[in-house]
Amino acid sequence: MNFLNDLNPVQREAVKAVNGPVMVIAGAGSGKTRVLTYRIAYLVSIGVPAYQILALTFTNKAASEMKGRIASLVGEKSRSIWMGTFHAMFARILRTEAEKIGYERSFTIYDSQDSLNAIRTVMNAAGISSQQFPPQAIRSRISNAKNNLFTPEQYSASAQSFFEEKAAAVYDVYQKYLKQNNAMDFDDLLLKPIELFRGHKKTLEQYQDRFRFILIDEYQDTNRAQYVLVNLLAAKYRNICVVGDDAQSIYAFRGADIRNILDFEKDYSDAKTFRLEQNYRSTKTILGAADLLIKNNVRQIPKTLWTDNQQGEQLTLLDCADEKDEAAQIVSQIYRDCSEYKLDLKDFAVLYRTNAQSRAVEDALRRQNVPYVIVGGTEFYDRKEIKDVLAYLRVLANPKDAESFLRIVNVPNRGIGDASLEKLKAFAEQNQLTLLEVAGRAKEITGLGEKQRSGLLSVSNLFAKFIGLKPTLSVTELSRSLVDQIGVLPLYKAEGTAEAQSRFENIQELLSAISEAVESDPEITLEGFLENVALVSDVDKWDGERNTVTLMTLHSAKGLEFPIVFVSGLEEGLFPIYADSIGDTELEEERRLLYVGMTRAMKKLYVSFARSRFRNGDRTYPEPSRFLAEIGEKISSKEAPVDAGLRFADLGEQVKGRTGRARKDDGVSKYFSDDSPDYENQTDVAPELAVGAKIEHEMFGEGTVLGLSGKGDSAKAVVLFPEVGRKMLLLKYAKLKVV
Repeated sequence: MNFLNDLNPVQREAVKAVNGPVMVIAGAGSGKTRVLTYRIAYLVSIGVPAYQILALTFTNKAASEMKGRIASLVGEKSRSIWMGTFHAMFARILRTEAEKIGYERSFTIYDSQDSLNAIRTVMNAAGISSQQFPPQAIRSRISNAKNNLFTPEQYSASAQSFFEEKAAAVYDVYQKYLKQNNAMDFDDLLLKPIELFRGHKKTLEQYQDRFRFILIDEYQDTNRAQYVLVNLLAAKYRNICVVGDDAQSIYAFRGADIRNILDFEKDYSDAKTFRLEQNYRSTKTILGAADLLIKNNVRQIPKTLWTDNQQGEQLTLLDCADEKDEAAQIVSQIYRDCSEYKLDLKDFAVLYRTNAQSRAVEDALRRQNVPYVIVGGTEFYDRKEIKDVLAYLRVLANPKDAESFLRIVNVPNRGIGDASLEKLKAFAEQNQLTLLEVAGRAKEITGLGEKQRSGLLSVSNLFAKFIGLKPTLSVTELSRSLVDQIGVLPLYKAEGTAEAQSRFENIQELLSAISEAVESDPEITLEGFLENVALVSDVDKWDGERNTVTLMTLHSAKGLEFPIVFVSGLEEGLFPIYADSIGDTELEEERRLLYVGMTRAMKKLYVSFARSRFRNGDRTYPEPSRFLAEIGEKISSKEAPVDAGLRFADLGEQVKGRTGRARKDDGVSKYFSDDSPDYENQTDVAPELAVGAKIEHEMFGEGTVLGLSGKGDSAKAVVLFPEVGRKMLLLKYAKLKVV
């Protein structure tokens, strides 16, 4: 129990309040994660079996960090805790119970793009115009309906416009299409467990007895479905602990309902409430400015944040002519602070309201050769070649998955065009068969040419072979053999372009990721790996150890912290964002969003606005944001500009972009068999291939090794090439020569 000494008095009380409902109102930077982690460790320490604890988070990153901390506090006793995101934990339950609601356990999880493709398929089949009714808007309405627990029938009955009537019609057919494909979208991973628990009382009681202690992180971000789920599970023992901050509720656009935290004490009249008000992150000045801002909101739980940290500098306002000037000033200030405070680039974050704002900042950083990373850009698993291989693996895992089948049936090119696919789909519908089954009967489909029949039969034979091999091969062997059989790698190699080489390397990297997943968890199945890929978020993929400036939206920044933060674009219509007008509810959420951005800063905070900005293709002249006036007394005047001829290279080694990261032995993998792979710097490559070595690549020419990682077949090098930039190369295939 010595670890309780690490807590302040209020934190300690919250940790030790074991039985009954508990709400912890945790202000920004007040040690929320520590309280949640220590509470779980305390439960285990006083004899609560770890398997009776369910801890729900909003990112895999948060779950992974907490697992490591718990393991360091109580060790092996924590092995069987269920901890992860809502979607991951309830997907895990569905893998066991899916047959009770008419699904097979091998169901596919459709990501956002898969879901959108399925909606397009449904709309095309129903003759609904994508021009008149944009599929993305239809998908958004369906998602909102699911988050509010509306069935297609209920949504149809409540429709208040012609558009909503069409959305309800698509919703109905879309759900049937998902069921036919043995697939669920992200929203179903919350909706289907409710269906399961409400329709099978004994199953609900089984999980109520299993999870006698339930803890929920970021409770202010829960939607209606999540609210219903946790209350169903907590109904028997009522040991529910929610941790959150109403002032950081910023996800209404994706269904989060702030009423869940505001009304917790109404739902549980005997709840104990603890307020964590000491901030450990920010200076007094930053905290004071954030407090000035949020006090303008009416709907909130009263709290007063304070800190023992230093007073700190005033906020700095950057008054900019336009978006280019704004970007230039931001880069200048990064240069100044790197030099003056001896900081690394990873200490800086630039936050913005919309993704489109990143372009000008990216341009300015590139001009100065400053490395940066965008959280939420085109990520690895979103690349075409990766999605193609994953689609093959998904059909192998779930032969009913029509969307994945349609993606790969002509990859590589087998001469199977849209007309052939329409015949294929018609035959499948007439005979109540899956598309994969129909491919095996291609000779029976009238109107197909010999090339198309041959192509379809080759696909059928391919999957027949690997479905047969699946029980006998490891996930690694199965994946590598399937990729070899598909034959895309030789095609990319033969193409000889830099883009083709990049695609080749990306597929090799995917195979490495599968190998590392198996190395981390030898029991992982193909379905388990695909599920992990489907549920990973942008923030999960962000590596805070890379020495780069971080660019991200304010929504992505929650839960993170940086010594120096820039919040850009504080202009009416952009932040707060609106078209013509904004209601009180929306304005309060925009204010909470700025509050979140401001409280990411530890030492110094910049805010900026542009007097002119291109938006939607037009030059606009916005007014400074009303939020600037609300925090005005904490803002200083703009600092003097830095010389336009600044060169980051002049700052020396500290900003040259260290890309590696040290191995951290946090004990997680020892106690949690389902943890994410641990990427490390340890290598067994030839000693002459060291960081800083000059090498030669047959396609990219000469380059410099910036980093080495991995072992054996997974050994990789990060190399900077003057002509094509930075590349990550799998050493097994790269054939690098030391110059």
